[in-house]
Amino acid sequence: MEYDFREIEKKWQKRWAERGTYRVKEDPSRPKYYVLDMFPYPSGAGLHVGHPLGYIASDIYTRYKRLKGFNVLHPMGYDAFGLPAEQYAIQTGQHPAVTTERNIARYREQLDKIGFSFDWDREVRTCDPKYYHWTQWAFLKMFGSYYSYDENRAMPIERLVEAFDRSGTEGLNVACTNELSFTAARWKAMDEAEREGVLQNYRLAFRADTLVNWCPELGTVLANDEVKDGLSVRGGYPVVQ
Repeated sequence: MEYDFREIEKKWQKRWAERGTYRVKEDPSRPKYYVLDMFPYPSGAGLHVGHPLGYIASDIYTRYKRLKGFNVLHPMGYDAFGLPAEQYAIQTGQHPAVTTERNIARYREQLDKIGFSFDWDREVRTCDPKYYHWTQWAFLKMFGSYYSYDENRAMPIERLVEAFDRSGTEGLNVACTNELSFTAARWKAMDEAEREGVLQNYRLAFRADTLVNWCPELGTVLANDEVKDGLSVRGGYPVVQ
């Protein structure tokens, strides 16, 4: 008897989708487990061989943990923002919103054909304003916070300002880039720019002047792993610091 994998796979994948087999609901009675894959970049025409190689391994482990009684969260998403999507759009002469949406649809089709047990109700797209609204919110929260060792948590930066007003850095037990020492009188004598310079030393997210990898041809700053032998990995353009 011939094993007609095309029809068999199609039948069961359709049933899994209709029944929401891999949809995850909160269940306090079961131990939680979280399996997260690296999101693919939808800046090409489809998945490459390296994508399913990793996803198959994590999917096997996901299914194993479910069978062991865990309530497993196994979502999927797309790292769909930034240089790869921009460059693909330039190469194809199309708007990145158009190419990204089309490529995501193709990726989803391929992932479904493989039969992964993702909870698609929790799909993440980093180009979605509903997503990056919260990443921006998180950075603003970090910018407006410092870390208190006494409280063992992040605290509003205003609390630190109050401490400086009372006693400067005396008795301060907080995380910082450099150890500073000044009195309340010295703090109060600082102008706004000086005070902000001091606060940058304590903020969880801060502004600083530093060397970066600048690629004029791409018009952007590159991470170290995006540069090889003084050239951009994508495009092979000169990079300067």
